Amino acid sequence: MTTYVRCAASVIFLAVAVLAVAKTRTGTEALMVDTANRFLDSLDAGTRGTSVFDFESQERLKWHYFPERGFRKEYGHDRRGITFKTMDPKQRHLAYALLSAGFSRSGFIKATTIMSLEEIVRVFEADTTGHRDAENYHFVIFGKPALDSTWGWRVEGHHVSLHFTMKQGKLISSSPTFFGANPHEVPQGPHQGMRALAQEEDLARAFVKSLNPKQRKQAIFDGVAPEDIVTLASVRAKLEGKPQGIPASALDATQFQVLMRLLEEYANNLPPEIASERMNAVRHAPRDQIFFGWAGDIERPAPQPVVLGRPTTGNRAPKGNYYRVQGPTFLVEYDNTQNQSNHSHSVWRELQGDFGLDKLALHYRLQHEAPQLAAITGSLEQER
Repeated sequence: MTTYVRCAASVIFLAVAVLAVAKTRTGTEALMVDTANRFLDSLDAGTRGTSVFDFESQERLKWHYFPERGFRKEYGHDRRGITFKTMDPKQRHLAYALLSAGFSRSGFIKATTIMSLEEIVRVFEADTTGHRDAENYHFVIFGKPALDSTWGWRVEGHHVSLHFTMKQGKLISSSPTFFGANPHEVPQGPHQGMRALAQEEDLARAFVKSLNPKQRKQAIFDGVAPEDIVTLASVRAKLEGKPQGIPASALDATQFQVLMRLLEEYANNLPPEIASERMNAVRHAPRDQIFFGWAGDIERPAPQPVVLGRPTTGNRAPKGNYYRVQGPTFLVEYDNTQNQSNHSHSVWRELQGDFGLDKLALHYRLQHEAPQLAAITGSLEQER
């Protein structure tokens, strides 16, 4: 091999190596580690005390989508974590960088649009108590962010609750993922007609309307929607009884694609590789184990102008709108009953993986209780 060829080969090898490293460093997990550490470096000792917890802390499993007063009533204390409101300008920019690391572009827009609704509601209600506050979203880190550690982070406030868990450089959980919207459709003012969760509503309704009478009778399991998502803010998502609704195996090809598009809307809030993992699990599930169920009215009444200076919550619709998509490993829920069906809640949950609990428990058993089984499992993985 000539010197020229050797040099050319070296350059190509170096270029490939640099590209490989660059790709690794720009992956979602690496971005989360980098942005979390930059954010942490901006916090003083006092703020760290309320915003950084051990990974094993039970605080990691406490979550809700209620406003602050609702959280305090549920858990006996306010939400933990530094908020946009208490951040200095540098911290706020770094917080948004961390937030963006957990989202796709469309998911980031959706989350920040939901946050902006708090200001719209504050004006509608003429709130001066701080109950409605578009800057009251809390950031918490659990453990030490690193590619060789187990750690997690959370962003939460009214109608936004996001949870990420990483182990040894691998994101093992990104759920629960909760988005809500009040108002679901802005009824008046300069933003009239704005819907933060438009596709979550429109795609599901289009799916129901695509069903023939026999299919629709199977899909609609109740004439009245529940008052909220059924799993609420439970640590583990559980539904009693058998799955309700119509199985995907009873759909034609076009109907099935509409259902997949609805699930993609939820999955695509997160970075592409995470969304792809979610949808791969969906597509590999047997169709007779994926169920779509609807409760309440199919249509939603047009939003009525609110009375300024009065609360915007309550006043539930007689029937409301609710649906869920349940598979062997995942659950999607959507509910819109408050404010005459103009206040929506939606969530994606992993039935075997919220907060990474099952994966971490399996790792513990393999590493600490059954080393021989761990060796066998490792051999099996190599054979796949």
